[in-house]
Amino acid sequence: MITLRKDGARLAAALAAAALFGCARGEQASQRADSTARNLTLAPAETTAAMRDVPAPEPQPSRPAPERKASVPVRKPAAKPAATPTAPSTLTLAAGTKLSLSVTDTISTRSAKPGDGFIATVSEDVRDASGRVVIPAGASVSGTIVAAEPAPNPRSAGRLELDVRTVTVRGTGYPVEATVESKDSVMQGRGVTGGDAAKVGGGAAAGAIVGKILGGNKKGAVIGGLAGAAAGAAAARASRDIDVVLPKGAGITIRLTRPLAVRRAT
Repeated sequence: MITLRKDGARLAAALAAAALFGCARGEQASQRADSTARNLTLAPAETTAAMRDVPAPEPQPSRPAPERKASVPVRKPAAKPAATPTAPSTLTLAAGTKLSLSVTDTISTRSAKPGDGFIATVSEDVRDASGRVVIPAGASVSGTIVAAEPAPNPRSAGRLELDVRTVTVRGTGYPVEATVESKDSVMQGRGVTGGDAAKVGGGAAAGAIVGKILGGNKKGAVIGGLAGAAAGAAAARASRDIDVVLPKGAGITIRLTRPLAVRRAT
């Protein structure tokens, strides 16, 4: 009997505990539901205007995005071709330029006279400061003989002076002002001439007279004549003229004293 009571008390206690646990869980579930509802009710407004109780502004119509104009590539003007410098119509040789010439014919003081003309040719191309040919080789040069004096004896110097006047390039003549720097002249003796023979004859006659006077006979005259002839020949050799000669093809160097402008070849 006592055992049954104890078992009943235990059962009652277990049922009470189960009831309390079920109530506790129910209250927790209820509290969770209330919290969720409260959270939904107290959710913050999406806009500040709603929280301030100000009516939300009316939605403005969306503005269309500005049209983008297609970019047009800017074309740069085509670069103009560099202007080709115009070639000068004339080429100029500066003062001081030297020209090498060759005489076309022999010039000798034996036959030449002041005022006679002569012809020479340019031996090699003459170029300006830029290296352009102004006067080509073979161009003709004309001039005048200023002085032509043979040397009276081997110990003296004769004179053969030349003056260049004109150079002809491609058929056009140009006046030239220049000095003769050098010339390949030679000295050439004329030998015993008729005048020299007269001198020899005179010496022989004088020797014969002296021999006759000194010797007093024909033999002395002959000896004196031979001595006089030898002396006359020696005098003739010592007094004969020596010519200044420019052989054909001899070189002459001239130097310009003024600039020379020549029309360039086309």
